[in-house]
Amino acid sequence: MDRRWIVLAAVFLARTSMGYQFQSIGSVGPFLISELAIDLAVLGSLIGAYKLPGLFLAIPSGMLGQRFGEKSLLVLGMLLMAVGGVMSARSGSVDVMYVGRILSGVGAVAFNVLSSKMIADWFAERELTVAMSIHVNSWPFGIALGLATQAAFAEAYSLSGMLMMSALFCGAGVLLLLFGASNRQVPAPGGSASLKFGLGGREFLLVSTAAMIWMLFNANLIVVVSFAPAYLVSQGYEAIAAGQLASTGIWIGVVAVPLGGLIVQKWINGDLFMVAMFLGGAAATMSLIFLDDRLIAFIAIGLLAWSPAGAIIAVPVQILSPANRAMGMGIFFSYYYLGIGILPSVAGYLGDVTGDPAAPILFATALLLLALCSLITLRLLQRRTLVT
Repeated sequence: MDRRWIVLAAVFLARTSMGYQFQSIGSVGPFLISELAIDLAVLGSLIGAYKLPGLFLAIPSGMLGQRFGEKSLLVLGMLLMAVGGVMSARSGSVDVMYVGRILSGVGAVAFNVLSSKMIADWFAERELTVAMSIHVNSWPFGIALGLATQAAFAEAYSLSGMLMMSALFCGAGVLLLLFGASNRQVPAPGGSASLKFGLGGREFLLVSTAAMIWMLFNANLIVVVSFAPAYLVSQGYEAIAAGQLASTGIWIGVVAVPLGGLIVQKWINGDLFMVAMFLGGAAATMSLIFLDDRLIAFIAIGLLAWSPAGAIIAVPVQILSPANRAMGMGIFFSYYYLGIGILPSVAGYLGDVTGDPAAPILFATALLLLALCSLITLRLLQRRTLVT
């Protein structure tokens, strides 16, 4: 088998554990609210705490990857995720759980930035959109596993046991990376590896705007999967049934994401596909509130809202020069982590202030429309910089 597909498979499975661990809070939101006497805003901040370290560490992760290579930092990141998971599982308080989530998030930063760079290096010459679609699909795949199993596990055994299971999943990811992942050398700025900021003003502006698309797109996914179970419970669903129903959209998305990548690779312009999916996805997210059959709503969300992931993540790879790819992906993910660290809390705050559990879902709808605005802005900026 071609080495690059082995690398992709190993990174996919390891990254699945990251999605599973991240979702371990959102899946058991009703249990945490009851056992720890917290509100939706605190639940949202626990969810966002996993992503917040990326605001400070994404760019340094890219720089370190540029200097030392990706594989060693991927392994270190996965180890930190496992340690943080154990801390969260063993804690009996919200404060300690925050620390565990942040530590896991530190590891996830390095993993997320450098795994994307590793796959981009292996597939830059051909099949990039398909490969990146498969790669980013590992995140929702892990979330779907979490939604389908974590609430049931916590109810049957314990909340602590469920969190420990997610930590062990990350531990298994370490072995996958050690034996399956490998670096592919690309030219560094100036012909050698260096710890420096190599992007020019144009590349920085364009990758920053592209990052807004990715941030808003992912924030929609996270807000939906994190707050949909609580919303469904408010509508009379049992907690386990709510989580399993919400997972339907993710499972559909697991198929839709690589299919969307294949469609863009073979038949349709990526921008047209993203525009159609952002509009359709916003309508599908809104339908979760107004449709009586929530299953249809989640199927539509999976098919429309989350299918353009591969097309979006390919954008910065196409913008950045190979020599600046590690640094550029660090910048790209800095914006992503900023949004993901803050926006779930905003969604929870809106739910608390309005007293309406549907408010986070409405907020998620708006996020996709803002992603569409960011895409339009990016293309206008590219046209302007080319003209000037």
